[in-house]
Amino acid sequence: MFRIGIGQDTHRLVAGRPLILGGVSIAFDLGAEGHSDSDALAHALIDALLGAMSDGDIGSHFPDSNPRWKDADSFDMLAHIMKRVEARGFHVVNTDATVMLERPKLREYIGSMRVNVARALSVDVDSVSVKAKTGEGLDAVGRGEAVSAIAVVSLMSKES
Repeated sequence: MFRIGIGQDTHRLVAGRPLILGGVSIAFDLGAEGHSDSDALAHALIDALLGAMSDGDIGSHFPDSNPRWKDADSFDMLAHIMKRVEARGFHVVNTDATVMLERPKLREYIGSMRVNVARALSVDVDSVSVKAKTGEGLDAVGRGEAVSAIAVVSLMSKES
């Protein structure tokens, strides 16, 4: 059995918070606001995995009303979901993700993000694509007010 899921996440950028994307700390004067560490790429991946399994969304598994997830490392959350993926008899085939951020430029961080995501999803780095785009001055991303990410994952049954 083969399944595909898509996930999307957006966070407001604010002063006094770190900017973490794909498990990488990005040098910047603004960070993503949210209950956990607000790693938009990790959150998009979580929703994509959950979508592929028809298993709810990130908010149903990690509600912001639960103090356990306050300032949590999003890759710990991703590991929790990967246990569900494996328990359901699936493994990740590949992922393709895009991070939208006006500034700073992410080119120098993409390789590290790919390595982190590959490790978290238990796949080879060649099965992970991470791209970065700006908002071209449009919408909240383009005005530098937000970071957004979208991810697609493909899962295959381990029996296949």
